[in-house]
Amino acid sequence: MPRPVLDASAVLALLQEEPGADEVEEMLDGALMSCVNLSEVLQKAAQHGADIEGLEYDLEALGVEFRPFDVTAATGTAALWSAGSGLSLGDRACLALAQAEGAVATTTERRWLNADHPVPVRLLR
Repeated sequence: MPRPVLDASAVLALLQEEPGADEVEEMLDGALMSCVNLSEVLQKAAQHGADIEGLEYDLEALGVEFRPFDVTAATGTAALWSAGSGLSLGDRACLALAQAEGAVATTTERRWLNADHPVPVRLLR
């Protein structure tokens, strides 16, 4: 099975113990995540009052591998833009990483299923 690439929404579901958290927990070891999506997780967790100090290290200890948002990632992310898709920069960064790695993008965002993109998506919940 291809490696999962985690969207911020998937990690937030885990942190907030929302539906789908058990599935995310099972896929952490070996999962990939764009640093763009890590930034989203840190911001949203802090917004909800969570202590985010060292959170990235905790996720790494659980097996998540972070990928930088470099020129290649930026180019792939831009190529996934489509007027009216509703996909944010973070959404597209996750999809671009999944495409580059031949992986499966994992999210809780149902609107991804309606967007035009060449990446397999695993929808949680």
